[in-house]
Amino acid sequence: MHKPRLKFWDIWNMSFGFLGIQFGFALQGSTMSRIFETLGAEKDNIPLLWIAAPLAGLIVQPIIGYLSDNTWHKSLGRRRPFFLLGAILSSIALLLMPYSSAVWMAAGLLLVLDASINISMEPFRALVADKLPDSQRSYGFVIQTLIIGIGTWVASNLPKFMNNVLNISNEAAPGVVPESVRVAFIVGAVVFIGSILVTIFTTKEYSPEQMQKFEDGDEPEKDQGMIKTILGTYALMPKIMKKLGIVQFFSWFAFFAMWTLANPALTSHIYNAPKPQIEEFAQLDSEGELQYDADRVILFQDDQARLEYSEQDKSYNEASDDVGSKMGIYGLSSMAFALLLTFYTSRFAINRKLVHMGSLILGGAGFLLMYFIPGEPEMLYVCFVLIGFAWGSILSMPYAMLSSSVASSKMGLMMGVFNMFIVIPQIIAALGGVVFLQKLIGEESIHAMTVAGVFLLFAAFSNLLITDRKAIKYDPA
Repeated sequence: MHKPRLKFWDIWNMSFGFLGIQFGFALQGSTMSRIFETLGAEKDNIPLLWIAAPLAGLIVQPIIGYLSDNTWHKSLGRRRPFFLLGAILSSIALLLMPYSSAVWMAAGLLLVLDASINISMEPFRALVADKLPDSQRSYGFVIQTLIIGIGTWVASNLPKFMNNVLNISNEAAPGVVPESVRVAFIVGAVVFIGSILVTIFTTKEYSPEQMQKFEDGDEPEKDQGMIKTILGTYALMPKIMKKLGIVQFFSWFAFFAMWTLANPALTSHIYNAPKPQIEEFAQLDSEGELQYDADRVILFQDDQARLEYSEQDKSYNEASDDVGSKMGIYGLSSMAFALLLTFYTSRFAINRKLVHMGSLILGGAGFLLMYFIPGEPEMLYVCFVLIGFAWGSILSMPYAMLSSSVASSKMGLMMGVFNMFIVIPQIIAALGGVVFLQKLIGEESIHAMTVAGVFLLFAAFSNLLITDRKAIKYDPA
């Protein structure tokens, strides 16, 4: 028995929750490093402060995958209970994040936010495989990428929109997150839970009995318990997962470098507007600590120092707004990439390996170009358009290749375990890998983007390892 083919709007509705998920990820990716810098974090320490995010993924993803495979609620079904739980927790974290008063508080909320997003995200990946026949899976993952692209662009532009259109200030006292960023996070929280509810109310899931019929009557494997099942899956990974894992490793190392270091790298190299160090303008005691007045307001050396700090900080915030806005372009170009593939894959088969390899090469070129355009912020449009092609492919092609090669009964667990190849490179990068490689090239922070470009090229050519015909190209025959 085969799963029925779904119409476009059915696939759109079941993927719509990804709009909110991507609002969370895009606000995190485009503003967290800015928040850390605002709260006083050193530039080279920023990747380490992000380590909570991949650590949460490493722990949460396989557990949620296993639980969602083995859950059935009479009203919410198999995956939707996790959509709802993750949405509630993520929205709370988004509301609290911009009100952090210290670096440790922001890092802790990042852990909560990323863990909560993962509770919703991994079951969404599995839902596509649950609902769609093999012939529509590339189509389904591409539609998810289309929605992700919309979310990335809109969310990345929110702080700049709040300032330029709604006149909400992007300036604040030292150590305080600007109001424009705070309002952007509030909007993100509302969109997150709202879009998840759209999917919950418009999408029905197949029951375990129906799923068993789609498996051609094969007897389900005996459940051995969560820990044993997860460890067994790690030990017995299919070859296609291991090969795709190499591609994913290089890909996600590159994008982690972008999320953590693009803001300090680009504000300095492209805009010549680095974050000013408050210690250079404030009064310090004999031990070099900041001096405050009775209201806990930082004391400046004099009025001229106050004015200079204010002007430099304003330039930094304007540059950060523009970096965030231009980063949103990779969401738009990934959306265009996804839209093209949506129309094509709805009618024809594609060679997933070649599409993915070509897209990653273009993304690598986008990162490498950044070094050669100091003082030319408009050229960032070109860079992020190319990066968006890679992003669109990263969010669809590996999952389409994997889902064609594993059993539906273990799809959630497999997707969770597969994401080990997403979080491990991010952990390595956070523990100093990206800063170490950057400094091998040079002291300038822009070389973090050079590292990202080189790693995307490594990812592209790692696709040559993939030889599984079923994974590479769906053949309806």
